[in-house]
Amino acid sequence: MKAPVLLMLAFAAITAHAQTSINNFKYVIVPEKFSFSKSENQYGLNTTLRDLLEEKGFTAIMSNSQLPQDVAANKCSALLADVTEKKGLFVTNLTIQLKDCQGNIIFKSKEGKSREKEFQPAYDGALRDAYTSVKAAPYQYDGSTFAPAPTASAVPVPAAPVATTPAAVATAVIAATIITDATGTLYAQATPNGFQLIDTTPKKVLTILKTSTPDYFIAQNGSVAGVVFKKNEEWLYEYYKDDKLVSQKLQIKF
Repeated sequence: MKAPVLLMLAFAAITAHAQTSINNFKYVIVPEKFSFSKSENQYGLNTTLRDLLEEKGFTAIMSNSQLPQDVAANKCSALLADVTEKKGLFVTNLTIQLKDCQGNIIFKSKEGKSREKEFQPAYDGALRDAYTSVKAAPYQYDGSTFAPAPTASAVPVPAAPVATTPAAVATAVIAATIITDATGTLYAQATPNGFQLIDTTPKKVLTILKTSTPDYFIAQNGSVAGVVFKKNEEWLYEYYKDDKLVSQKLQIKF
């Protein structure tokens, strides 16, 4: 009788995710740099996407800007924008993705294309072509404050009946977490809204943004979003990769 309980939990998580839509979100955070870009706001793509999303009706915020109080208090109240590129011969292909705080894709645009030869008009044209499917999608913020359910991967379904005590469920979740150690010291450089974490190269590794909670930051690494927080006198950087929670220890000097 106990195994079906976990099955029901997994089904509830999948159902909750399936019902999630862009209408659950008022805010979208746009990163300073996309993963395929060589520099921040290359070709003006990031600010262009922000402006297009504002045109759609979202409140779009650059990740290096001051966050509204409700977003700072609950990072899951905002979508995270991403743009991906598919390499093509004589054609630029871009796709817009809107993800929740766990990395689940809530909306994916069509593949925008441009055959312009110059980089600037090619990337701008492909982004605007991809945006046409965002523009066509119905959107009206429903006033909810979204808090996503755990992904199904965090609730494994056993082959045989197991105890379903809170301790047993917590152990299952922890077992699904990938834990990595710190790879070197990072130095915090103050920004208007938080810090840049710089390695010894020097190279910017992470941008962390202040929240209303001390020692708790929203983290941005290209298109990967997560959180940095202090636990048991250790700094941890946590984010989702391939539906698995990654917890990385950091050595930070402020």
